Amino acid sequence: MKNNAQKAARLSVAPMMDWTDRHCRFLHRLLSKETLLYTEMVTAPALVRGGAVHLLEFSDEEHPVAVQLGGSDPAELAKAAVLSEAHGYDEINLNCGCPSDRVQSGTFGAILMRSPDLVADCVKAMQDVVSVPVTVKCRIGVDDQEPAEVLPRFLETMSKAGVTRVSVHARKAWLQGLSPKENRDIPPLDYPLVHQMKQAFPHLHMSLNGGVQTLEEAELHLSQGLDGVMIGRAAYHTPADVLCEADRRIYGRGSDSDAVAVVHAMLPYIEAHLSQGGKLHQVSRHMLGLFAGRPGARAWRRYLSENATRKEADTETVLTALDFVTRTAA
Repeated sequence: MKNNAQKAARLSVAPMMDWTDRHCRFLHRLLSKETLLYTEMVTAPALVRGGAVHLLEFSDEEHPVAVQLGGSDPAELAKAAVLSEAHGYDEINLNCGCPSDRVQSGTFGAILMRSPDLVADCVKAMQDVVSVPVTVKCRIGVDDQEPAEVLPRFLETMSKAGVTRVSVHARKAWLQGLSPKENRDIPPLDYPLVHQMKQAFPHLHMSLNGGVQTLEEAELHLSQGLDGVMIGRAAYHTPADVLCEADRRIYGRGSDSDAVAVVHAMLPYIEAHLSQGGKLHQVSRHMLGLFAGRPGARAWRRYLSENATRKEADTETVLTALDFVTRTAA
């Protein structure tokens, strides 16, 4: 059953390269039924020219789930959007925020902040061929741009192109001089600017991304008028802290999930993955932070890290690691 992606976008887990793969998303969905989940960025050239449609595979249980596309060629993005909708995604998101060198050389990601009209063409080309929402994730600016001037112009252009939902990473991206990793931390956050943009564009559904660590912080931004909050690294490294209470606190429905119960619920998924030739560590690497801050967490993490890559590693490996947590809690 597909969910309304806009309602789900009240809280979302950010698209993160090498992190938010299908195994990660399946885990996050067990922790929260309501949160909107995103794929890693999938490039339109990989799908259209490279035929890498396997990158779009996901489990039905992941809904509501959005695919994030990277690209700057309207015709190619339109073809990628058609493939994405055919796979069943609830939303198609265009990446205008990633600062990696790979992305710059392909003229997409954060460098598109310099070309709002091109982004508008890309968005329109996708909207013309799909029925699911087409959204944009952007920065507040790049390099020497002045965010207070650039961001309103960018958002106005998106709005005129028919975009109704935008996620704004509240940092500039320095494409010259900072690495992608540094771009996640060094440029200062400007939350007030994003809140001002919501006031200036009240018709846009606006989510704030960047530096949000806890549900408390998310609730504060929502109470101040934003429509959504997108959490990245904290949702990955401390998933239970961010997601276990999200359904009740952010959406006002459902009950809290339990990390131990979620581990048990992951076991059939892991068994299915192993039966198809997969490896335990491909799934368990996303589970390492499940018990962060709880007694036994270090032993859980260490045991899984050291043993999940073994050839014979299976669900018993996970249960042995879990024993460190449950015994400590008893």
